[in-house]
Amino acid sequence: MLARYRDLLTTETETRLVTFVELLATWQRTHNLVSPRTLDEVWERHVGDSLQLAPIALAHKPSSWLDIGSGAGFPGLIVAIVLRDRLETVGLVEANHKKAAFLRQAVRVCSLDNVTIHAQRIEALHADLAGHFDVVSARALAPLASLLGLAAAFLSENGLVLAMKGKEYVHEEAAASDIWQFDRILYPSVAEGDGTIAAISHLKRRKA
Repeated sequence: MLARYRDLLTTETETRLVTFVELLATWQRTHNLVSPRTLDEVWERHVGDSLQLAPIALAHKPSSWLDIGSGAGFPGLIVAIVLRDRLETVGLVEANHKKAAFLRQAVRVCSLDNVTIHAQRIEALHADLAGHFDVVSARALAPLASLLGLAAAFLSENGLVLAMKGKEYVHEEAAASDIWQFDRILYPSVAEGDGTIAAISHLKRRKA
């Protein structure tokens, strides 16, 4: 899986990824951070899945990134590791305090000085971050219409939403299109057989 992203992975980056996965395995013994049945496939199911966002986003030359519902760091922390030298600011939003504590520890051990953990719901995120992020990402967080509603306030001008979705995406897009106007490019997931990554741009709420 990692071979697909060889041009993005330096020796230092790979070391940070290994450090992160080892930390995840340690915390998983006492905390339910990811589904236990996926831990043995963490490199493909979680790390590789998250890595797919990096080359898509790089075409837009982002300097700031917000990940909503980061959980155990997928995809946001993986992106922060891989794009550490390209992103000025990364925000990870996770309301579960145990998972937020894990993310803080991962940020420390991986030396990610540009990452901030927001241990709260996205709806409570500080208003001074509005319009601040070039990319807003989420992995299986909410139906697309709701996700776009959460992301819209924090997108910079010409910002990009990266939504990691399953086979339900087509139906979710139809519902979202009643509320939102947007352009999108769909990428088939190489980690999830029926998964889709929707790269959504020019997001605007339709007039009532």
